[in-house]
Amino acid sequence: MDGQTPQDSSPEQTPTARRRLPVSTMWLLVIMIVLIGFMWVSGLRQPVEIAYSAFREQLEADNVAEVWIQGMKIQRGNFKAPIVLPVAGQAKADGTVVKNPEVENAEVKTDKKDEPKKTEKKITEFTVTLSPLAGEGLDELMVGKGVTVHSEMSPDYTALTLFIYLGVTVVMGLFIWTMYRRTRDQMMGGGLFSGFAKSPAKRYDKEDKAVTFDDVAGLENVKRDLEEVVEFLKNPEKFQRLGGRVPKGVLLMGPPGTGKTLLARAVAGEADVPFFSINGSEFIQMFVGVGAGRVRDMFKNAKDASPAILFIDEIDAVGRQRGAGMGGGHDEREQTLNQILSEMDGFSQTSSVIVLAATNRPDILDPALLRPGRFDRHVMVDRPSQKGRLAIFEVHTRDIPLGEDVELERLAAGTMSLTGADIRNLANEAALWATRQDKDQVEMSDFDYARDKVLMGNKREEVMSENEAKITAFHEAGHALLAWILPGADRVHKVTIIPRGRSLGVTQLLPREDRMNIRESELRTRLTFMLGGRAAEKLVFDEYSAGAENDLKEATRLARRMVTHWGMSERLGPVAFSNSEEHPFLGKELAQEHREFSEHTAQVVDEEIVKILHAAGERSRELLSQNRDRLDTLATALIEREVIDDQDIEKLIGPSANPRVESSGQPTNASSADTCLFRFSSMN
Repeated sequence: MDGQTPQDSSPEQTPTARRRLPVSTMWLLVIMIVLIGFMWVSGLRQPVEIAYSAFREQLEADNVAEVWIQGMKIQRGNFKAPIVLPVAGQAKADGTVVKNPEVENAEVKTDKKDEPKKTEKKITEFTVTLSPLAGEGLDELMVGKGVTVHSEMSPDYTALTLFIYLGVTVVMGLFIWTMYRRTRDQMMGGGLFSGFAKSPAKRYDKEDKAVTFDDVAGLENVKRDLEEVVEFLKNPEKFQRLGGRVPKGVLLMGPPGTGKTLLARAVAGEADVPFFSINGSEFIQMFVGVGAGRVRDMFKNAKDASPAILFIDEIDAVGRQRGAGMGGGHDEREQTLNQILSEMDGFSQTSSVIVLAATNRPDILDPALLRPGRFDRHVMVDRPSQKGRLAIFEVHTRDIPLGEDVELERLAAGTMSLTGADIRNLANEAALWATRQDKDQVEMSDFDYARDKVLMGNKREEVMSENEAKITAFHEAGHALLAWILPGADRVHKVTIIPRGRSLGVTQLLPREDRMNIRESELRTRLTFMLGGRAAEKLVFDEYSAGAENDLKEATRLARRMVTHWGMSERLGPVAFSNSEEHPFLGKELAQEHREFSEHTAQVVDEEIVKILHAAGERSRELLSQNRDRLDTLATALIEREVIDDQDIEKLIGPSANPRVESSGQPTNASSADTCLFRFSSMN
């Protein structure tokens, strides 16, 4: 969940009602259990049936201990000593043949290769059908041999069997009738699959831990835009009295981690109304029509609980533009989107249900979703300003014991472009590191460690060779020197050649202020800085290495935007050249030509990009050649220490052309160390 306060990380989710199995399903399970038990009881192991002649032989040999007789059959008997039965079908010496089904399945032994035969089997229990000619002579023989004889009446299972069969028939009939009624009464998804059409939206009631606007830091303008929604939910008659209508849908747009979900919960907490939450991906299922059924059920529940808030997170999962892909437009996702459009347009004028939605990609949403009457209010939730970052740091450190040297103002000034989630992660990493160091408080050094870990990654286990370390040192020294001597560049904060994450070395920069715009001269200075590492390698080693891959990629991307988006080419003039970014769908790219300029113009664009990059590279080489002694000094210090900061650089090569920025926002040349940064250049 996007957020800026610890409260939103583990909410207690309390669904309004627990889902229960349908009665018909429970009956079906009971029937299955009864049938399985009946078959198991019926299939219990029975004693081995032997021939009557074999029984008489063992009786005369005084080997029968006990028998249970029912009618003309000995249901069970025990031998005093186990006997060995021959293979089924083989005749004994007296001519009798044993018919024993179980012996048929006896294990197989082989006397000769590929000639299997069944083994003999030892038994102690038996059953036998008595001969009609046995008579009283058999009784006298068994009594004379000391056999214990039990006489039992044959049980009659007819009534039980009839009851089970009738019960199964009746219950199955009721089950089929119930399924038929559900299928008939429901518009879709009836019968056994009726649960698929139920909305999985979770409801947060008043009893849950409420999140209010006080828990949302750094988004003051956004909170003011949402106060009208809160006021409408608290007092809808105030707006309806003069015929006013509050927007039915409010779309929260912004980068990940800026607090969109937290804002939606804060609106519900301020308005003190039920809050239904669902993710856009939960609508999509493998069965066509299930998503539309869930949408209907979700909106019905929200209307029944009105006034209420219905929040759809990541709505782009279901609200993508229709007809953007290849093939037909009748898939499950588009039907679900159509149902959402229908439900939102079907709200009455006085309906006290407001739909909030959040997305990171508003550019791919269907236009019908954004038109007035649906999501007709769009609220931009952007990255916080310096004042907002300070408030976020205060929220996330209120439960952390801070050392005396921790200055939240300096932390906020150095975390430009970080979101609330990024700041939360940074504060948490600092607390964890201080705990591992057995400290009682979190100090500024812990925040420095957390910053490096969050922005650059953990230290890698690989150890660079002496030659690789030298190349990396001169590469990063080239970046650092140009940023140090070029007016208008961002201030250098730290330089390291310790491998971290995917980088061999990093030059960290501290932007002087929050920028909303940038000039061409500053962009060209930035390109010069980006190509400084490559230029230093050529100057010192007279060849290039593969470590400048990331620098070249970022520099080329920046130069292309200068030419195609910002009109910073005298040859091409004030013309914007579109590209495929406008149509992120494969279908549209195939259906229409996404490049709206000729091949000749494309060649000119490439030539202008190359021209800008060559000029920046040549400027880098000239400046480094003029300051070769400073370059060697910085590279030598990096090889010896591996890490140097701005204070070390100032002692080595003198003051920077760019003043340091303190928490007040005013430039200064004081010698105190800066603590945070965001933008950096790395050697791969």
